[in-house]
Amino acid sequence: MPAPDPDVAASTESPISVALEPAHNALNNLGLLAKAAIRADELSGLHEWVTRTAAALTPEQRHTNNLVMYGLHFAVAPDQSWPSFPAYINHLASLEPTIMRDWLFNAYSQVCEEEDGYCPIPDPANDRNPLDTAPLLASVDAFLDFLSERFPPENVIPEIESEAHRYLNDPPAMQSLIVSHLRNMWDEILAPEWYRVLPMLQASVEAFRQLDLGAMSRFEAAQRVLDHELDEHKRQELEGVERLVFVPSAHLGPYLGKYKFGNTLWVLFGARIPAGVQVHAPDLSRAEILVRLSALADDTRLRILKLVAEEGEQSSQNIMTHLELSQSAASRHLKQLYATGYLAARRCNGAKCFKLNANRVEDTLRAISLFLLGK
Repeated sequence: MPAPDPDVAASTESPISVALEPAHNALNNLGLLAKAAIRADELSGLHEWVTRTAAALTPEQRHTNNLVMYGLHFAVAPDQSWPSFPAYINHLASLEPTIMRDWLFNAYSQVCEEEDGYCPIPDPANDRNPLDTAPLLASVDAFLDFLSERFPPENVIPEIESEAHRYLNDPPAMQSLIVSHLRNMWDEILAPEWYRVLPMLQASVEAFRQLDLGAMSRFEAAQRVLDHELDEHKRQELEGVERLVFVPSAHLGPYLGKYKFGNTLWVLFGARIPAGVQVHAPDLSRAEILVRLSALADDTRLRILKLVAEEGEQSSQNIMTHLELSQSAASRHLKQLYATGYLAARRCNGAKCFKLNANRVEDTLRAISLFLLGK
């Protein structure tokens, strides 16, 4: 294993921790850049660095990043905590190439579409139910049909998956592509931004380490760190791992990112200071306020909040009908309002129902007052 980056300490091995996790942060940012290129309609509320950087990528960088982060996503899943992103890239370069392909197919064997049931996060280390990969590798049509059975239609892009299929049939070429791409993106895109936001991320980590997370259950710790009500499915997800690592991100906005490998689950969240912890970090306070205000700075989202405030709990279908929204538009806006905490959600009659979280509205007003007026 390469020597640790002296600027970045590796995370602890405690059952519940908050850590920088530079490899997971970097890969998550590359995933966001791919989403900006492929599914830009889902980007509402992310940090402007994502859209600005995605637009500035060269055609070759954009194409390769889409291929690696969509078509070969599970082949690059970090298998542990790494002290730096270059250290992780060097690790990938040292692997037997077929190991990376095995990770991808292990994860594909576990993918399921969640309805009311519980679907665990795919774990590339879990090889207990191996796939018969020979027919999938032999035929690109069989491979595409296989993916279509397991992923929503919008997540299967035939052009990307067909190219990924060719690399899956040539693991050394796949490894070379991945390693060279990650090194290029680190040197040209990610490294300057990582070191720019590092002080803010360190402040968030230190603030959360003032909490006694070790005295909490994983579910309690998640609700405290993520500042969000979590359902019973999330409880199963969290309690089913031995090690839980929370990772602050400067670019995720109100959303979450997740990686699982073996008995460890990493959960990325928007960097912030937890309530009740006294830390002077104006950059973090400003960033959180911007995330909150971004969700409100849209007429449709304000109309949704007003409808739910006046009429009480509403199903997603009622909201679509009342405000004359398409399903995709309603889904995008509701996702951001829920992720930001302005709406609480629950399952009702096979659909999702939403109600206003008045406390989050009041918290936002207090945060603005404290930031601008000191009270």
